[in-house]
This record gives sequence, structure tokens and C-alpha cells, in this order.
Amino acid sequence: VQLVESGGGLVQTGGSLRLSCVVSGPTFSRYAMGWFRQAPGKERESVAAISWSGGRTYYLDSVKGRFTISRDNAKNTVNLQLNSLKPEATAVYYCAAKFNQRSEDVPIAEYDYWGQGTQVTVSS
Repeated sequence: VQLVESGGGLVQTGGSLRLSCVVSGPTFSRYAMGWFRQAPGKERESVAAISWSGGRTYYLDSVKGRFTISRDNAKNTVNLQLNSLKPEATAVYYCAAKFNQRSEDVPIAEYDYWGQGTQVTVSS
């Protein structure tokens, strides 16, 4: 299983980005998916997660109302829309997959597969 992220870049404060993660393999609909970020010198943190049906989501408190996670099971893709970006959002963003997991409630250590990450930089 391979996860490939895209969509990162440099944006000004208040701007938007859309991150995408394409997952290889035929069983994407049986994966819970998550987006994480890691800033220099900080631990990796969970930003958003989505159940395998897409019916349930989780968001880090600081991004609620500004970030939106979604998935398209027909295209093996999970997206993260980042709006009203702030400089503290600067980090490498990773997507991750947990196989045979219905709900979005997955501890970070239990994810099975990770992408290589995409850099998001928000200038002030």
C-alpha cells in the first residue's frame, strides 16, 4: 500500500490550500484515514480524521471551522481543505491509513501506512 500526498506549498496568512492523498490498492473503503502534521522541533499531531464511510470526522480544536477532511472512495483519495491559514499551520503534513477500521478514532501509533509528507508554509 502506498500513500502519495500532494497540494502543499507556500501561501500567505489567510490563504487556502487543498491537500490530497491517493492510496494504492483495492480496499480503500475499508481504511480509516487521517491527516497529521509535524512542525520543526515538535511532535507529530493529529489534525483531522475520517471514518471509512466518510460519515464521521474528527478535527483538532485549533482547526475546527477552517479545515475540512473529505474522501472519495471511488478515487481512493482523501482530501484536506485548509482555509484561513495561519503561520502556526506551517509544517509537513502527512496522510495515514488504518486498515479494517470503521471509525475515525485511531491512536497515531496504530496507523498502518504513512505517506511521505507534503510541506505547507504559511507566511506572515
